[in-house]
Amino acid sequence: MKNHVSEANTVNEPRPRGRSARRAKRQSETASKAVWPGIPGGAYRPLGDHDIERIHHTALDVLENVGMGEPIPVLVEHALAKGCRINDRGRLCFPRSLVEDIIDQAPSTAIHHAQDSNLDIELSGTKVHFDPGGEAVRTVELDTGRYRPSTLVDLYDFARLTDRLPHMDSFGKIVVPTDIDDPFEHDIGALYACVSGTVKHVGMGFSDAAHLDSALEMFDIIAGGEGRFVKRPFCSSGGCPIVSPLTYGKENSEVCLAATKFKAPVSVIIAPQAGATSPAALAGTLVQTTAETLAGLLLVDLVHPGHPVVFGPWPFVSDLRTGSFSGGGGEQAVLAAAAVQIANFYDLPCGTGAGMSDSKVPDNQAGYEKGISTTLAALAGGNYISEVCGMTASLIGGSFEAMVIDNEMVGTIQRVLRGIEVTDDTLSYEVIRDVVDGPGHFLGHPQTLEMMETEYLYPTLADRRPPDEWEEDGSPDIRHRARERVREILSTHYPAHIDSKTDARIRERFPIRLPREAMRAESGRW
Repeated sequence: MKNHVSEANTVNEPRPRGRSARRAKRQSETASKAVWPGIPGGAYRPLGDHDIERIHHTALDVLENVGMGEPIPVLVEHALAKGCRINDRGRLCFPRSLVEDIIDQAPSTAIHHAQDSNLDIELSGTKVHFDPGGEAVRTVELDTGRYRPSTLVDLYDFARLTDRLPHMDSFGKIVVPTDIDDPFEHDIGALYACVSGTVKHVGMGFSDAAHLDSALEMFDIIAGGEGRFVKRPFCSSGGCPIVSPLTYGKENSEVCLAATKFKAPVSVIIAPQAGATSPAALAGTLVQTTAETLAGLLLVDLVHPGHPVVFGPWPFVSDLRTGSFSGGGGEQAVLAAAAVQIANFYDLPCGTGAGMSDSKVPDNQAGYEKGISTTLAALAGGNYISEVCGMTASLIGGSFEAMVIDNEMVGTIQRVLRGIEVTDDTLSYEVIRDVVDGPGHFLGHPQTLEMMETEYLYPTLADRRPPDEWEEDGSPDIRHRARERVREILSTHYPAHIDSKTDARIRERFPIRLPREAMRAESGRW
């Protein structure tokens, strides 16, 4: 019924040595055997079929009768040509038949290419992938726990940390470089920090649509020549084209349209806040979020028909006692899962936000808030679950130690998603008979040895040792072990997939503020 396609490079960097190399190898092997990117979800359905139909039809009523405010001229031109109208309040109204036609014709598959082609991901059906995302304005210092303004070097460090986290499938701008004021230098500098720090796919927002041409020029330099990038676009863009309630935002609408130049899927992210910019009733917030996300799809599809769009309903929640954003409650968790369920009803590639703890540190509060919301969004079948890794303090902070802890959490969630395979072999009738007639335990059985790595995922931070052994080791908690892991990665892993000659060309052409010395192990920063 729907469509879309795909196809990238490999990393060339020094091999890590010694204990850390063996540990990294063990981790990647375990991840590749017991869990993997794109395990299907869809088992959790907070909404019944009739509920989804009612939300869908009410959202169409909203688009047809209430309409969208402040549409940009190019959208108005294309929409009116397709039978839309401007009502007496100056709002653009979309006939429900047009909306349903565009939903039906929109691509149901989107490909996120990576600089390393082995890390390409397909967004379709209920295949689940994870991404840090965030755009926090502060970074949590590893040693002190102090929140300070985030920098361009922080963003680069988060990118290269993500490069080594096996359960993160792509990278988003987890922190905002607050040390660069000029909008163009900010966008280009942040972009360079991301694509030089990881070979995974990068999702990038821009402050101005005019900056995307320069980004495309940089990408072509990295890809090896003019026109090369669009054949395998390892970076995608988009944004938040809607200002809730039900109003188009000019700058972000223009960025979403300009992002089609990348020939990558355009992410349309819609984030109303229940009780503040959308109804306090959760069903009402789902109606508005659905209508607004459809309005984002309409924006891109009417101007660039058939371009793949990642449908991004990200309903947020207010703490109604204060009106402030709250990312950690059960309401947030169930809203995100329900939004994914609606996107799957439309058979569109989709993304949503989860894992947004209100805690300021990676503690028990962060654990249960992140664990519940991320698990529900994954079980609902979100193709692209963002904010899941490293975010603290209601999206204000990005934490290195939280990133490695959350990555391990995501591995566990992937194992839950994988479920239990029931086959003649796994039913184990002969194995049970062999053991009962023989040694009386399964520890040495060939099936046990065979399945140690394929059936089970082992933690590297969570501690399973007996208390005596743990106490002898100084009684470290998970945060202590996470800090050690962060230092281990960031003191050794300086990606070199962009060679020095290419790097020099980029720096000659663009105002790159990321110091070369910060991109070398000799910097001694970690």
